[in-house]
Amino acid sequence: MKRREVIKNLSVLPVAGAVIGSALPFESAFPSAAVAPAAKRDIFRELGLRTFINAAGTYTAMTASIMHEEVREAWLASSKEFVILDEVQDKAGEKIAAMCHAEAATVTSGCYSAMLFGMAGVLTGNDPAKAAQLPDLTGMKSEVITQKSHNQGYIHALTLTGIKLVEVDSAQDVENAINEKTAMMFFMNYASPNGKIQDKEWVALGKKHNIPTMNDIAADVPPVENLWKYNDMGFDLVCISGGKGLCGPQSAGILMGRKDLIAAARLSAPPRAITIGRGMKVNKVIVSRDEFQERLRKGNPSIEVMGGSENSVNLTVFMLKPGQDKIVAARIQEEFRNASV
Repeated sequence: MKRREVIKNLSVLPVAGAVIGSALPFESAFPSAAVAPAAKRDIFRELGLRTFINAAGTYTAMTASIMHEEVREAWLASSKEFVILDEVQDKAGEKIAAMCHAEAATVTSGCYSAMLFGMAGVLTGNDPAKAAQLPDLTGMKSEVITQKSHNQGYIHALTLTGIKLVEVDSAQDVENAINEKTAMMFFMNYASPNGKIQDKEWVALGKKHNIPTMNDIAADVPPVENLWKYNDMGFDLVCISGGKGLCGPQSAGILMGRKDLIAAARLSAPPRAITIGRGMKVNKVIVSRDEFQERLRKGNPSIEVMGGSENSVNLTVFMLKPGQDKIVAARIQEEFRNASV
């Protein structure tokens, strides 16, 4: 699968943040006669900000990546209606999980919050009282094992939950470090070349002792196969940024993995109020049936279908020529297959 196709499917990502300014004055929210359209604004020029050609990379300080057009369209379209945030997360999570070979997934406000929520879910399980208690770990496990070379800045997302990091070098160190307080084993993907224990062995050690493993793959897409590689490998939780290689909103990320751990992670996520993750909000973005119609329209051969209810299309078959029923069925099957990869 090509990266752009995955990005298009992943435009179910909720996003955080707001558009700076407004193209219309307040009065234009009400009907009036002969109102001329407002001129298109250059917000960066108005604020006196320098724009530049990014030949450096998807760094947060450089506002990560540029969103693709279909993501921007979904963002703007979804801003016009109200929905229940948990329902958006349910539907978006189902689609993302299917594409990424995970049992479940949830959208977060960046990879950092994916790490925090995943850690929280491991600690609290499905207990809302424990979720409200964090970072007080009384009555919970409290240690996370990681390789010394993986103990870098972003790991602070884990310590915000109250855990203590235990550094190791070798597989034997892991065996010696595991005790009744061990909650999780953390792996930082980009630090992999610097550690003695590689990803598959790390997963195997976790499974041997029934300890959840997390992999922070952050910006490690492309290649697109990384979206499912580490889920297939057996990591219990995988965290990724939505605003880097995926070219989604900078304030988006994905936490995916075991269904029970994702459900537990969401106890510490918005819209729940008394949790450590309350401030890490995401917004609603949904792909409608309209995008499915457009893909059929622009395919080869071009096929027109009628929109049905919110998440369906209607097919009328009596005017099809002999054999065209099979062509239509094959194209629809192809789109469904692409969406599930």
